[in-house]
Amino acid sequence: MPAYLVSTVRITDAERFKAYAQAIAGLAEEHGGEYLVRGPVTEVLEGDSPADERVVVLAFPDADAARAYVSSDRYRAGKQHRVGAGEVNLRLIAS
Repeated sequence: MPAYLVSTVRITDAERFKAYAQAIAGLAEEHGGEYLVRGPVTEVLEGDSPADERVVVLAFPDADAARAYVSSDRYRAGKQHRVGAGEVNLRLIAS
Protein backbone atom coordinates (compact mmCIF):
# COMPACT_ATOMS: atom_id res chain seq x y z
CA MET A 1 0.00 0.00 0.00
CA PRO A 2 1.55 3.38 -0.98
CA ALA A 3 2.62 5.76 1.77
CA TYR A 4 3.31 9.46 1.65
CA LEU A 5 5.56 11.79 3.58
CA VAL A 6 4.07 15.28 3.67
CA SER A 7 6.27 18.10 4.93
CA THR A 8 5.58 21.75 5.55
CA VAL A 9 8.75 23.78 5.54
CA ARG A 10 9.74 27.32 6.48
CA ILE A 11 13.31 28.18 5.53
CA THR A 12 14.98 30.73 7.82
CA ASP A 13 18.58 30.41 6.57
CA ALA A 14 18.66 29.51 2.88
CA GLU A 15 22.40 28.82 2.72
CA ARG A 16 22.37 26.37 5.62
CA PHE A 17 19.17 24.74 4.39
CA LYS A 18 20.83 24.23 1.01
CA ALA A 19 23.50 22.11 2.74
CA TYR A 20 20.72 19.90 4.13
CA ALA A 21 19.17 19.51 0.68
CA GLN A 22 22.54 18.58 -0.82
CA ALA A 23 23.23 16.07 1.97
CA ILE A 24 20.05 14.11 1.28
CA ALA A 25 19.93 14.51 -2.52
CA GLY A 26 18.92 11.21 -4.14
CA LEU A 27 18.25 9.52 -0.80
CA ALA A 28 14.46 9.31 -1.18
CA GLU A 29 14.86 7.59 -4.53
CA GLU A 30 17.24 5.06 -2.96
CA HIS A 31 14.33 4.07 -0.70
CA GLY A 32 11.83 3.86 -3.56
CA GLY A 33 10.55 7.41 -3.03
CA GLU A 34 9.34 9.82 -5.65
CA TYR A 35 8.80 13.56 -5.24
CA LEU A 36 5.22 14.45 -6.17
CA VAL A 37 5.23 18.06 -4.97
CA ARG A 38 8.09 20.34 -3.95
CA GLY A 39 7.49 24.06 -3.83
CA PRO A 40 6.00 27.13 -2.21
CA VAL A 41 2.34 27.44 -1.27
CA THR A 42 0.84 29.59 -4.03
CA GLU A 43 -2.48 30.35 -2.38
CA VAL A 44 -4.11 29.62 0.96
CA LEU A 45 -7.76 28.73 0.37
CA GLU A 46 -8.68 27.90 3.98
CA GLY A 47 -7.02 28.37 7.34
CA ASP A 48 -3.71 30.00 8.11
CA SER A 49 -0.34 29.40 6.55
CA PRO A 50 2.86 31.45 6.75
CA ALA A 51 3.50 33.42 3.56
CA ASP A 52 6.86 31.69 3.00
CA GLU A 53 5.73 28.11 3.66
CA ARG A 54 6.76 25.34 1.27
CA VAL A 55 5.24 21.87 0.89
CA VAL A 56 7.01 18.64 -0.02
CA VAL A 57 5.13 15.42 -0.81
CA LEU A 58 7.05 12.17 -1.30
CA ALA A 59 5.42 8.89 -2.36
CA PHE A 60 6.90 5.58 -1.20
CA PRO A 61 5.89 1.99 -2.03
CA ASP A 62 4.84 1.46 1.61
CA ALA A 63 5.12 2.87 5.12
CA ASP A 64 8.18 0.77 5.92
CA ALA A 65 10.10 2.33 3.00
CA ALA A 66 9.11 5.83 4.17
CA ARG A 67 10.21 5.06 7.70
CA ALA A 68 13.49 3.57 6.45
CA TYR A 69 14.19 6.81 4.58
CA VAL A 70 13.60 8.99 7.66
CA SER A 71 15.51 6.69 10.00
CA SER A 72 18.49 6.17 7.69
CA ASP A 73 21.91 7.27 8.92
CA ARG A 74 22.31 9.58 5.93
CA TYR A 75 19.00 11.35 6.54
CA ARG A 76 19.74 11.80 10.24
CA ALA A 77 23.21 13.15 9.47
CA GLY A 78 21.84 15.50 6.81
CA LYS A 79 19.15 16.72 9.16
CA GLN A 80 21.85 18.26 11.35
CA HIS A 81 22.41 20.87 8.60
CA ARG A 82 18.77 21.89 9.00
CA VAL A 83 19.07 22.84 12.67
CA GLY A 84 18.58 26.60 12.89
CA ALA A 85 18.04 26.81 9.12
CA GLY A 86 14.33 26.09 9.00
CA GLU A 87 11.24 24.63 10.56
CA VAL A 88 9.99 21.29 9.23
CA ASN A 89 6.86 19.35 10.13
CA LEU A 90 6.92 15.84 8.68
CA ARG A 91 3.87 13.58 8.53
CA LEU A 92 3.43 9.99 7.40
CA ILE A 93 0.18 9.23 5.56
CA ALA A 94 -0.48 5.52 5.10
CA SER A 95 -3.54 3.32 5.05
